[in-house]
Amino acid sequence: MANKEDKSKEQEVAEAEVEGFRKDLGPFVVAAETTRMAMVFTDAREADNPIIFANNAFLSLTGYDREEVLGHSFTSLMARGVDQASLAEVEATLDGRTDLDLDIHYRRKDGSEFWASLFVSPVRDERGNVLQHFASLMDLTRHQQDQVRCRMLIDELNHRVKNTLSTVQSVVSQGLRKTSAPEVIRESIESRLFALSRSHDLLTRENWEGAGLRDLVKTALEPFEGVDGRAQRFVITGGNIYLQPKTALALGIAFHELAINAVTHGAFSNETGTILIAWRTELKPEGNRLILRWQEKDGPPVTPPSRKGLGARVLERGLPHELESKVQLDYPVDGVVCTIDIPAPQGARDG
Repeated sequence: MANKEDKSKEQEVAEAEVEGFRKDLGPFVVAAETTRMAMVFTDAREADNPIIFANNAFLSLTGYDREEVLGHSFTSLMARGVDQASLAEVEATLDGRTDLDLDIHYRRKDGSEFWASLFVSPVRDERGNVLQHFASLMDLTRHQQDQVRCRMLIDELNHRVKNTLSTVQSVVSQGLRKTSAPEVIRESIESRLFALSRSHDLLTRENWEGAGLRDLVKTALEPFEGVDGRAQRFVITGGNIYLQPKTALALGIAFHELAINAVTHGAFSNETGTILIAWRTELKPEGNRLILRWQEKDGPPVTPPSRKGLGARVLERGLPHELESKVQLDYPVDGVVCTIDIPAPQGARDG
């Protein structure tokens, strides 16, 4: 019973302080009550800096009722929501030992969290004595969330740039192994970088979240469609399985290599050849796999090459390195067959 009476008396005293505070500062208090910035005033003449005014924005931000705030120590209120290091900084600011603005991670009454900038300023009389402390909290939650997103985007960008540079390095390295003239080497490298840029364009249109496999195949083969009605000589079978950016870039190069070989030696080097491109998912002991098959038909008779060209090296060495894949190139007389076995994207199904 005594405790209830004591709390009631404390509340009456706090309310009286607030009323006196309102009369002394008049219009300023009205402005502070209506602003959207969270604000409190404390009585600096008391050792524990009790709160004598809290506006609605402060109550809304922290989740406390007015009676849970007025008359209570400002530091004790802060102690309910911040860590000890932040609390020590708040106390140093109130004591005048520092005038730094603080960014604090605060817990509301209900346990939810937010970031805020805390600004504490002394209110002095004509003699310079500190009568009150004026404290305001600016909610930084959205700003902090934006910063986290920016850090994630920067990390993702770094990852993508490294992957792209690795692919470029592989293309250049493979191209320089050719014994041809410098002009041939230049054209070889440029064509592959162009293929890489087309895959980049596709991924950019998709906000670099990934790309559909059918879209990727069509993008990679589009430069080869404008001659002799070749667009009608592609047969593509398979669903638009969604690929991660790294996989899309590597496969874009692979399809380009296969198309270059088809134009030079295979099904696109005559007027009747066709290319069948199909894929399926298959459950294997090592997990769910995506099996892609490139099959050429009705082109010139095929003979196995006496040595591996740049395209074959890019396929048989580059893809396994980039995608943990298995690549098999076969040379039956009726047309080249390339089988690419890579880890299937999560959730991929035949379609």
